[in-house]
Amino acid sequence: MSENSVSVGRPTPVTNATHTQQPSGMPIHKYGTYDAVDIPDRTWPEQRITKAPRWLSTDLRDGNQALIDPMSPARKREMFDLLVRMGYKEIEVGFPSSGDTDFNFVRSIIEEGAIPDDVTISVLTQAREDLIERTVESLRGAHRATVHLYNATAPTFRRVVFRGSKDDIKQIAVDGTRLVMEYAEKILGPETTFGYQYSPEIFTDTELDFALEVCEAVCDVWQPEEGREIILNLPATVERSTPSTHADRFEWMSRNLTRREFVCLSVHPHNDRGTAVAAAELAIMAGADRIEGCLFGQGERTGNVDLVTLGMNLFSQGVDPQIDFSQIDEIRRTSEYCNQMEIHPRHPYAGDLVYTAFSGSHQDAIKKGFDAMEADAAAKGVTVDDIEWAVPYLPIDPKDVGRSYEAVIRVNSQSGKGGIAYVLKNDHKLDLPRRMQIEFSRIIQAKTDAEGGEVTPGQIWSVFQDEYLPNPANQWGRIQLRSGQTTTDTDGRDTLTVEAVVDGADTVLTGTGNGPISAFFEALAAIGVDARLLDYQEHTMSEGASAQAASYIECAIDGQVLWGIGIDANTTRASLKAVISAVNRSARP
Repeated sequence: MSENSVSVGRPTPVTNATHTQQPSGMPIHKYGTYDAVDIPDRTWPEQRITKAPRWLSTDLRDGNQALIDPMSPARKREMFDLLVRMGYKEIEVGFPSSGDTDFNFVRSIIEEGAIPDDVTISVLTQAREDLIERTVESLRGAHRATVHLYNATAPTFRRVVFRGSKDDIKQIAVDGTRLVMEYAEKILGPETTFGYQYSPEIFTDTELDFALEVCEAVCDVWQPEEGREIILNLPATVERSTPSTHADRFEWMSRNLTRREFVCLSVHPHNDRGTAVAAAELAIMAGADRIEGCLFGQGERTGNVDLVTLGMNLFSQGVDPQIDFSQIDEIRRTSEYCNQMEIHPRHPYAGDLVYTAFSGSHQDAIKKGFDAMEADAAAKGVTVDDIEWAVPYLPIDPKDVGRSYEAVIRVNSQSGKGGIAYVLKNDHKLDLPRRMQIEFSRIIQAKTDAEGGEVTPGQIWSVFQDEYLPNPANQWGRIQLRSGQTTTDTDGRDTLTVEAVVDGADTVLTGTGNGPISAFFEALAAIGVDARLLDYQEHTMSEGASAQAASYIECAIDGQVLWGIGIDANTTRASLKAVISAVNRSARP
């Protein structure tokens, strides 16, 4: 080949250099990196979560304070009752010293007996004496209660907000802990099982050694021991690092706390980097005992960690979350009412579209997955619920969270035969042969291409009926069946007599063959229909003596290859109807 010749048919090689990213021009110099943790023998990457952690819902405190329109007392009570029904045993119910609204709500659920005996309520306070007194006062008469005290320990707060030294900040935590104990002793009676929680705020911005020093000083005052735990909550109030670094910090703290066996180590992630769920899960792997968060990730800025996603992640791996998510839509509706905020349709596990496939290839895989599950269960003599879930693109069975299968497959211009076939099988018990699926999907595709948007299951069924199933309300086509009889001679030959309406006139058609369908083809030849059988399939649509059968016939009719379907309690009549369906379709313009 000469140097001027051109290579025909060979693509031009593409090098990585053509895709080199360019500088953004954004002011990256303003932001520092997060500190790594020196823990070369970390063990958390090898761990697995095999049981549920302790959960604390802070929907009524952290979640509520982030609302444009904070919850009314009625909405707060609705949320509290929901959390109790779901099975949460630790619920942060407010910030009583912030005002009468929160204080009165705490009093109301205590005085009205709304708190089950096995549920611990928690209330938050800052480390000021007047606020601590008011907070403890709100708990008078409670059966199980925790005071949660926090103070800021991070360098920026020490320098900018409080302008105090490390010792000053530590003393605030120590003094606050002592005051909580004193007021609890003074105000709460023996009917109250009282607990204490401390948070160094913001833990993820605080030097690890200083966070440990403050927590140890707090423990020195509280004196945790057998039967007297302390909850140390290490909040990522602003998420700044990768989940792996967050896990390193938890493993470091868990290793270095001197009274670890008496400490409940609690994780409280926020979602500023969008990785709060991962940060919480890795923290549990790194030694945390409890997770604080909100339903659906409600909370300030990008929100608290999402308790629904965390719990359902466990469920999807065969671990009991010990929280009941079986009615996910009721949970979502109640949360939307209480928070006056909508849940995104793509929200994990709970969004309107999260179990829905529009893509044709996805729909086909889902349909085949359901079919395989049914076959595997039948082979083992059990129900589908008794075998391991294994349907492509569906991490859990939507039925387990109270969803029907109606919305699993939704059809638009991207959909294929699998999705359409799934709708017909799921809603109408019609298991179309593969080539018939292809034929009908082209009809639906033409509709979506012409009209755009989504085709509902009802519209799919309407188009299917119009295309394949003439009935008294829609009697299209040349032939309408009235009755048919067969007799079989000693040679096994069938003679078929059919009473029908052909082109508007009452007609009797007669034919002979090696079966009713073959005999019917001969009878049709008498009225000028040249039909030849290519494929025949049938199945029952339900169980019992009154079950109907669906017959599917693929025919070559005057040079056209078409499918027909017949539905009838009598399998012979169903077969005849299927032939008529195909014949009538061949005559349609």
